Amino acid sequence: MTEIVYGRGIVKSYGKTQALRGVTIGVAEGEIIAVTGPSGCGKSTLMLCLAGILRPDAGEVGYRDQRIDGWSEAARTRLRRGDFGVLFQFGQLVAEMPAAENIALPLLLKGVRRREARTAAMSWLERLGIAHLADVRPGEMSGGEQQRAALARALVTEPRVLFADEPTGALDTLAGEQVLGHLVRVAREQRTTVVLITHDARVAGYADREVVLRDGMLDPSGLGLAGAGVAG
Repeated sequence: MTEIVYGRGIVKSYGKTQALRGVTIGVAEGEIIAVTGPSGCGKSTLMLCLAGILRPDAGEVGYRDQRIDGWSEAARTRLRRGDFGVLFQFGQLVAEMPAAENIALPLLLKGVRRREARTAAMSWLERLGIAHLADVRPGEMSGGEQQRAALARALVTEPRVLFADEPTGALDTLAGEQVLGHLVRVAREQRTTVVLITHDARVAGYADREVVLRDGMLDPSGLGLAGAGVAG
């Protein structure tokens, strides 16, 4: 297995609470991996460490053949603007911007010309079936539409790795399945690696592989949501 993202012995605490207790994980290039477990088990913290948003207290985080946990905040930010994409549960779209501007924003931050960024944004709106929302602000969209726009924003830079933290957690079943369908389709088409954080068995079922966190550690039993058929 050629690992594109890895963590080795990751430890992370918030005050006296230890969220991660020596987690080691590797993700293959092009793989969709689901990280599951009950609320508070550390799965979102693990994603934030792997994505370079949080620095672990101990252990290593790497991307391809580079260790990134020691990089400066500026260097890790550049990585997230280029090779990494991040999708959160509530989308975190800019309320004052219509969809096309929200999606173009990561490209503008990279220095792409406004016209080119707008063209790319429109292309992604079309691919995800929401081109009619180009000039609509988030507050005027449904939850599913907002999350598809957020997915487009996460993918517009064509990242090698997409980190998705409970991407359907705020959606009803139908809207969630639509978002996941688009996410998986694009990942397969572009061979994008996906790290999918979820406590939902249906979501975990879209992944190639599932790993389970319990109390900040990987569960060696490997019995996860998709295998058990139980949503937590």
